[in-house]
This record gives sequence, structure tokens and C-alpha cells, in this order.
Amino acid sequence: MLISNVERASEEPMSRSETANNSGDIGAGHILRRKSDGSFEQIVDELAAEEPLEIRVGDRTLAVTMRTPGNDEELAAGFLLSEAVVHDRAEIREINRPALAATRENIITVTLAPEVKLKFGKLRRFGTISSSCGVCGKTSIESVRQNFPAITSKTRISAQTLLEFPDEMRRKQSNFTRTGGIHAAAIFSVTGELIGLREDVGRHNAVDKVIGRAFLDDLLPLNAHLLFVSGRASFEIVQKALAAGIGIIASVSAPSTLAANFCRENNQTLIGFLRPPSFNIYSHAERVILS
Repeated sequence: MLISNVERASEEPMSRSETANNSGDIGAGHILRRKSDGSFEQIVDELAAEEPLEIRVGDRTLAVTMRTPGNDEELAAGFLLSEAVVHDRAEIREINRPALAATRENIITVTLAPEVKLKFGKLRRFGTISSSCGVCGKTSIESVRQNFPAITSKTRISAQTLLEFPDEMRRKQSNFTRTGGIHAAAIFSVTGELIGLREDVGRHNAVDKVIGRAFLDDLLPLNAHLLFVSGRASFEIVQKALAAGIGIIASVSAPSTLAANFCRENNQTLIGFLRPPSFNIYSHAERVILS
């Protein structure tokens, strides 16, 4: 959800004196921009929306995440998968919004299958998850290892196919084109087919949404696919990829040391600074066909 797209204002640029006498108030959906010639103009501008989403399992709140509204069912499914609350599509019976809540557009309720015995007392308390870092401070990396096995797929991808992904993802980033302030996560097959792409103010939310869609479509494990993210590759991003069975992760920027070490341990190929014509490989280079 974004501020509605409006044609840019046609007012004449304001002079320095007019700007100095202005009260400084700028209405919603507008910005005051300094131009290269030193003059100022007030124009219409779009911003990426950020609102809280409360994720409930039954009648209990599990987490509140700051996200861009849209594809909330996918976000909830991807979050529950990556946190090992569910492992199989059949474990989710229903995802909906409460009928009577005043803030129902910002609440998602997940109903699990009767055979899923969820012990809330043993679940980590998530609290509010920011759009910048997701669930910071995992209780232990060892718990991730226990919940998700290392990748066994030997699927490979060509260097040329990798280099096509940044332009392909950018062409599909409609919200980024309008706002310049939103992340994207995309799943590609190793032959270059775009399986899905989602955008969000939080990298981790974009990953949860695109993986959650694949989970709800019963496509997991994604062992012949690659996860490509804008921005950096943090530990949480590669952990979510592991939950989906993805063996190759690529990012536009740098990975963290924790992410690189985690990928080495779990047999994941990690690629950073994927910006044609170059990229860096940080782990398990055998999956990339270099010639």
C-alpha cells in the first residue's frame, strides 16, 4: 500500500525569500526539494507505507512486525516457517483477519491444524519486530541448526544467469520505482525464471512474503532455486533461505560475517555485491558455473 500516485505539482518554483517566509509546514504527500540551481520547489512525492502487523496463532499474539501492508497472509506464513512454528503446508488450516477488530487490517490470525500442538510457553517472545532488523538477537544459532537441516542439493547456476538477475528484479520493482525506499526479495530458478518477487520496507518481511507464497503454494523445498535480495545479506536472510530449502543466496550488497559462516556450515552458496559485470562468492563456489 502506497500513497496514491498523483501527477507532480505544476507550481512555479519558490524563491529563496519565499521559502524563508514560509511557515515550514509541508503537507502529507509533498516534499520541499532544493534543485541544482539553488531554487526550491514543492512537489508531490510518494513514500513507502509502514504499519504494524500483529501475527496471531489462534487467540494468542505471537509477534508484531513493522511492514508495508499487502501480502500479509504470505508474510505470516513465511514468518511461521522461518521460526519453525510450522514445517509443512498441511499444518496451516486457515489464515484470515478477525471479523470484529477495529484494526483488523493490521491483524492476521493463523489457525493451525488440530494435530499441531503448539506450546506457547516454550516459544521465544518476539515482541515488536522493526522494519530494519527483523528479529534481532536470536536465542541461539544452535536452535536454527536443530530445526533446519543443511542443504544437500547440488544444483548449479551459470555466472551469466546470475548477472541477469539485478536488471530483471529492478524491472519488477514497481514500488521502488515510485518511492525509492523499499526492499525486494525474489526467487529465481537456476535457469533464470522468476518465480516470485515481493517488496517491503523490511528486507526480512520481503523474504518472508516471497517464501511464504511458495510455502502456501506447496512448492517447498526450493532446492533448485536462488533467493536474491536487495541490500545486504544478514544472518536472518540466509536462515530464512535455509528454512525454505534454498541453497543459493545472492545480494546486491555485502553479507555479514555471521551470514557467511552460517552458509559455509550449512552448505549454502552465498554471493554478494551482485552488480554486473561482477560479483563475489563467499561460500560453496562449486554451485556456480564459472566458465
